[in-house]
Amino acid sequence: MQVSFLYFEGCPNSEPALKLLKEVLLEKGFKEDIDIIKINSEEDANRYNFLGSPSIHVNGTDIEKERKNDEPLYGCRVYKTKNGYSGIPSKKMILNAINEALIYKNQLI
Repeated sequence: MQVSFLYFEGCPNSEPALKLLKEVLLEKGFKEDIDIIKINSEEDANRYNFLGSPSIHVNGTDIEKERKNDEPLYGCRVYKTKNGYSGIPSKKMILNAINEALIYKNQLI
């Protein structure tokens, strides 16, 4: 499973989001490295299908599936959570993306 964390310099939500991602991966027993990608321009945003900082991709897919058709954005990100809008994804959103990737992987075996 490939996990990528995408952000831009100065994003106030990057550190707490990365910390949450690491906690979730640890809880799931994963010790793989997180591919940390610094987005420096609109060109980078387009290349990585970046939906704002911070973003998390599991196997190349953004964890917020409802936004899969959104245009790339070189700016701050807001996640829709059950408690309203947040600059950090919910733990459940991260878990769902990881669990879905694991189910898909197991179906291929």
